[in-house]
Amino acid sequence: MTDPKAAARTAAFARRKAAFAAGQGQAAEILADVLSAHQGKALAGYMPMRTEINPLPAMSAHQGLVGVPVIMAAATPLKFREWGPGVAMVAREFGALIPAEGAWVTPQVVIVPLLAFDSRGFRLGYGGGFYDRTLQGLRAKGPVLAIGFAFAAQEVDAVPTDDFDQRLDLIVTEAGPRWFA
Repeated sequence: MTDPKAAARTAAFARRKAAFAAGQGQAAEILADVLSAHQGKALAGYMPMRTEINPLPAMSAHQGLVGVPVIMAAATPLKFREWGPGVAMVAREFGALIPAEGAWVTPQVVIVPLLAFDSRGFRLGYGGGFYDRTLQGLRAKGPVLAIGFAFAAQEVDAVPTDDFDQRLDLIVTEAGPRWFA
């Protein structure tokens, strides 16, 4: 029997690759506009890899502390290390760049990378469960805004889900922001 998430990931990678080739338009500017309502709050972004949409311009413009994810171990929540333009970076797991040093950040707003999303606010990630564990842990301590950042072409009819999956609060694409109820 084929894993529905594995099959969905294969199709999602292809869709995202095509969208990446077409360019991200004004997506980073739209994300920066959304984030402007959260100035002063600690933000977690990510360092884009391969065909992921690039949040760095919006992260750089954020008025507040910014962190990027660090994988501590398999099957654990992410931690976030303070980041800013010009910070020395080193390659870690999966080739992800992280700050060579810096303080740990507990975010109130999290920009979440993804392969696909649906109209219910669910996302399809890479399968490690890092963001689901992280959002679950952060939300247990207080309100956290989870913002999916993607190309509009990454939307699918329905993302396969299980009880472990955490919903996004909104998605930002080059077509604009969309809140989920």
